[in-house]
Amino acid sequence: MSRRIKRTQTRSDRPTERRKGDRPKAEAVRSTGAPAKRETAKRDPATRPDGDRPRRDRFAGEREAAPRGEFGRGKAERSRSSRPERDDRRDSFEPRERPPAKRAAAGKPARFGSERAERKPPVAAPPPKKPEPETPLLPTKVQTVVVSADENNMRVDRFLEARFPGLSFSHIQRIVRKGELRVNGKRADSKDRLEEGQTVRIPPLKLDAPKVSGVLSEAEQKTLDSLKAMTLYEDDDVLVLNKPVGLAVQGGSGMTRHIDQMLEVMRDAKGQKPRLVHRIDRETSGCLLIAKTRFAATHLTGAFRSRSARKIYWALVAGVPKPKQGRISTYLAKEESEDDTIMRVAAHGDEGASHAVTYYAVVEASASKLAWVSLKPVTGRTHQLRAHMAHIGHPIVGDPKYFNIENWALPGGLQNRLHLLARRIVIPHPRGGFIDATAPLPPHMLQSWNLLGLEHDRFDPIENAPEE
Repeated sequence: MSRRIKRTQTRSDRPTERRKGDRPKAEAVRSTGAPAKRETAKRDPATRPDGDRPRRDRFAGEREAAPRGEFGRGKAERSRSSRPERDDRRDSFEPRERPPAKRAAAGKPARFGSERAERKPPVAAPPPKKPEPETPLLPTKVQTVVVSADENNMRVDRFLEARFPGLSFSHIQRIVRKGELRVNGKRADSKDRLEEGQTVRIPPLKLDAPKVSGVLSEAEQKTLDSLKAMTLYEDDDVLVLNKPVGLAVQGGSGMTRHIDQMLEVMRDAKGQKPRLVHRIDRETSGCLLIAKTRFAATHLTGAFRSRSARKIYWALVAGVPKPKQGRISTYLAKEESEDDTIMRVAAHGDEGASHAVTYYAVVEASASKLAWVSLKPVTGRTHQLRAHMAHIGHPIVGDPKYFNIENWALPGGLQNRLHLLARRIVIPHPRGGFIDATAPLPPHMLQSWNLLGLEHDRFDPIENAPEE
């Protein structure tokens, strides 16, 4: 009983203790109707007298004693009284937006004011890109076109390349071989010439979209740099390359890199790429003529047909030809086997035989075992120079197809590679004058010339060979 009385006295004494200075500030602005016992929860537990009830039990009794509405209203009043700055800001709120400097001066910490002052203005969105014109699609069905005056005398394959930029060489060969392409209702070969007014039946085609002129990829830029490094002569119409040994002119089975494919990086804004005018063997280095425009291609191919183009080759052959200057005239026909294809000397009238003429001249001899020979082909048959030199018993050194001398040992220091160079080409320019380009000796031939003591800057006697 005494313990209970003591506890009651202790609870009654608490208001007196708070009045001495321990009462919270929030209590000074409370309304008179709010219960006084609610504030005892905020006291420091260390100041409680011994024998206070646990907080859980005390608050439970207080919640039961205080009306629900009064308790919630008192709590809201306490929150508002403890944050007078928010009320002040709410009263002075204006709908219009203030500059960052004014907001910082209106009472916000300086940290926020400086950040907003340094904030950059919003970057304007980039203008929408203009839609690029779509590449015209190839026909999906058979169509018939008429050869125009500008296309007169063009080869069938060149005609298709001009009409449909991006059409692959292999696709052209396939539709021609299958007879899907017809000229005036008849089958045609890719090398046939078209005449103005002829009708050409073109089957459905599959187009490799031509490259749009613009920024080149890293690989394409390297290809373009390689072509520039090979260039011997270039203008707006014509390009002469110094083709290296081992690089093919056109693609074949298992061939991924060749000159015709490399020229893709030189397409112009119209999608037209430079055209090959003639070809040289893969293992032969030297001058390769390329037309950059359709106008130039027509004139340059005409110069080859009329034999007004002059080509000069250098070769290192086994033995010394006698006489030292001469003319070789034979018929050549293709001979195919399971392993390889070569050109053989044929008789007039043999199937597939074509007439071939070559002039030769010995420039300098190394004892009696080797000779530096200058060659001038009048016709342009496949492997013509290699077959002709083997035919007269002096095959070209390093020729894997036509070197036919048994028990012949290669002199020490010479590389067993084809010693044949397309040294020089002279041809009328499409716009007047002449193109005259000369290629240097490739590394393996220059090595042989130096070992044999041959002077590569000597006068070339083939210059005065007759024209046919």
